[in-house]
Amino acid sequence: MYKRILPVVGALIFFVTSCKKSDPLPETEAAKSIEVTPTPFIEDNSFKIVAYMPSYRDPATINPSKYKMITHLFYAFLEPADIADGSLKGLSQPMRFGTVSANAKANKVKFGISIYGAKTVLENIAKSATARTKFVTGIVDFAKRNNLDGVDMDWEYPTTESADNYNLLMRELSTELHKANKFLSAAVTPAVYAGNIRDGIKSEVYPYIDFFNIMQYDGQNWDKDDPNQQATYKMSVYSTDFWLNTKGLPKNKAVLGMPLYGKNVTGNSKAYREFETAGLDIRQDKVTLAGVDYWFNGINTIKQKTQLAKDRANGIMFWEFANDSNNDNSLIKAANDQLGRKY
Repeated sequence: MYKRILPVVGALIFFVTSCKKSDPLPETEAAKSIEVTPTPFIEDNSFKIVAYMPSYRDPATINPSKYKMITHLFYAFLEPADIADGSLKGLSQPMRFGTVSANAKANKVKFGISIYGAKTVLENIAKSATARTKFVTGIVDFAKRNNLDGVDMDWEYPTTESADNYNLLMRELSTELHKANKFLSAAVTPAVYAGNIRDGIKSEVYPYIDFFNIMQYDGQNWDKDDPNQQATYKMSVYSTDFWLNTKGLPKNKAVLGMPLYGKNVTGNSKAYREFETAGLDIRQDKVTLAGVDYWFNGINTIKQKTQLAKDRANGIMFWEFANDSNNDNSLIKAANDQLGRKY
């Protein structure tokens, strides 16, 4: 996975000037007041519309009205230190984090942090009881200090060799987050390719994770009928079948991912908004921009996949928020329209 609200500016400046490497964001007096006995955790089984907002995107490029079209938003990313002792790196772009958080909260969107790190780093943390506990403690403390609703684990990807340690990490993280009345989600493989990655998540972990964001994209050459398309409808159907039927993931935990970008034959990406701004036919799944062909999910396919999720799962997910357009041709709007959702 990749890639203006004025009243909060003063508070954001205070956040930035107080940051430390070992403590991504400071503990303000307001944050301290959060340290109260939380209400008991209750799992949210409502249909979810999830989006990710990477730190390298400027929040000002997103019309504030777009927040009303989603239910959950993750800031990407908070990362573990490379030494794999369980400590965390400083948060990238804390000013942007503060702005996105304020916009999400103002629109009643559940806001969280997505955790991402090198595969070997996460494996080393997960297999060490000491590092694992330190890692979990740091993540939960970060969530409490910043009044987050939840945490997303984007480990790409646990393998059969690391599956048991993945279970240990997620069980410990889930336990501590739920104590603080915060949810835990996981970004996971589409599971369309055979191998040890497809089997890196065991059913034993399902009770600990509140919902799974299935990354049903970046699958060029999978669909032999449309090999240049990285996210065909057929791929989403196959992935959904495999997760629900073969892997036994409960329907209420399945969130189907869709891309807000296109790829060319060499794998280079362009944001959907670039196609839309150029006046190209965004109802189809292929465009030519500056002489280069790109394959993406247009409005019709997004609606078709949204219906698949409505019929067979419990949510949809988009990577990534800022790639969408801000007008009536928005793909996230198209998904909302298909759901008949008012916002």
